[in-house]
Amino acid sequence: MKADLTKQWRLLDLQKLDTRLDQLAHRERTLPVQGQLADAAASANTLQEDVVLARTALQDNERAVSKADADVQLVRDRAERDRKRLDAGTGTAKDLQNLQHELETLARRQAELEDIELEVMERAESLQTDLTAKEKAQQDAAQAVERLTEERDTALAEIGSEREGVQRERADVAAGVGPDLLPLYEKLREQMGGVAAAALQQKRCSGCGLELGQAELSRIRSAPEDEVLRCEECRRILIRTAESGL
Repeated sequence: MKADLTKQWRLLDLQKLDTRLDQLAHRERTLPVQGQLADAAASANTLQEDVVLARTALQDNERAVSKADADVQLVRDRAERDRKRLDAGTGTAKDLQNLQHELETLARRQAELEDIELEVMERAESLQTDLTAKEKAQQDAAQAVERLTEERDTALAEIGSEREGVQRERADVAAGVGPDLLPLYEKLREQMGGVAAAALQQKRCSGCGLELGQAELSRIRSAPEDEVLRCEECRRILIRTAESGL
């Protein structure tokens, strides 16, 4: 293939721009804040689930408190009725004796129920404390997600802005490479991991880093200026410059 040397030199400019675009893409994929945000979001979701469970446990306990209170009140009401009947002294001696026995039984039952009521009330305090702590942790996690999202968006906007500038410059440079040389360059970029054009510097291919042998150097020296050369080792487009050492 033949191409004006100035167009070949433009390939080096194009390669620099494409390398920068690749670097920006890599930076975008590997932004530390991306991982931090993913971890923070996962933590926030877990904490949100914990809050729901803690709130449900508190609500269940509140119902238990209401039930315990109702059970105690039921026994109190029954004892109050029996006490009034006993104080009135109506009924047979056996009836009055049974009322006295029932009052004693109700007193024991009331004490048991009041212990249960006290236990669930104390548990309510513990559950409320736990819920408050988890709500605070979830709020902190949500704020962290918001902060990291802003950091990510700022970083991505900076990368995007630079990418747009590089892409505009690339379009200008690519236009100067020409329709014959550009397709070869693009094809090699796909095959060579993004690097298709390399300068010959001090008898070395800057693409693979290997020093060229004397026979290859002699071939390059004798090649016409407009001949598009390829590295014998890596097959990248090899471009002669003032620093080639020929």
